[in-house]
Amino acid sequence: MAIDIGETAERLIAAQDARSPIDQLLDEADHPTKADAFRVAQEVVRRRVAAGDAVAGFKLGNIAKAMQTKFGVDEPDYGYLLASQFRPENLTIDEKEFIEPFVEVEPAFVLKKNVGGAHVTAVDIIAATDFVVPALEIIDSRVRDWNISIYDTLADGGSCGAVVVGGSPRKLSEVDLADTPGEVRFDDVVKATGNTNAAYGNPIGALAWLCRRVSEYDVGLQADQLILPGSILAAEKLVPGHRITGSFAGWGEVSFDYGSVK
Repeated sequence: MAIDIGETAERLIAAQDARSPIDQLLDEADHPTKADAFRVAQEVVRRRVAAGDAVAGFKLGNIAKAMQTKFGVDEPDYGYLLASQFRPENLTIDEKEFIEPFVEVEPAFVLKKNVGGAHVTAVDIIAATDFVVPALEIIDSRVRDWNISIYDTLADGGSCGAVVVGGSPRKLSEVDLADTPGEVRFDDVVKATGNTNAAYGNPIGALAWLCRRVSEYDVGLQADQLILPGSILAAEKLVPGHRITGSFAGWGEVSFDYGSVK
């Protein structure tokens, strides 16, 4: 059975707006393809933009083995980032905005020129990068209990919930993305640790992989937008009442408070 792109997009939007999960998004008995799933995500974005939102970036997710093991999806996902998903650092993010959120830390890229195509290499990513900055991504599936396939998470925009960007940008020559330890803390307690090399050996290579993959849909990465290369560690489930911090050794950190906003 052919996937109803519009109806599936409508269910995703309704689930996100109501903070109410879907029991089943895409039935594998219908033989969905990754192209079907990505078309659903693009339709969600089209409708959000028509309603006043804007595309502000792109993400790669589930690239680290720790993430694939955690969520039972053995390959990366990807999707658009919307302006409405960005939150200021050091402020409170309301727990009521999400269904079942987890948090992860990533070295986010901001590009100075467009890059894309089936033959992109790490050199192209280096040439296109303006700076990198620590970022926390809140992931939040619209499917109940994170019972997802690769098709579900692709349709769901890579399961992105929100993004918090830190204020310590660096040029690529000022950081070692092949070997920088990072961690996520709840208050002063370390909850997860990892290394930038968990993202496909180096996040630069991860973004080259992303460009080659999404070139199948005639999509590329755009200048002046934020690009997430994937978590460097296993995402940690958010618990209200804590200050959440993601940090990279010798570089910087980014934080927010998670709880109720009155």
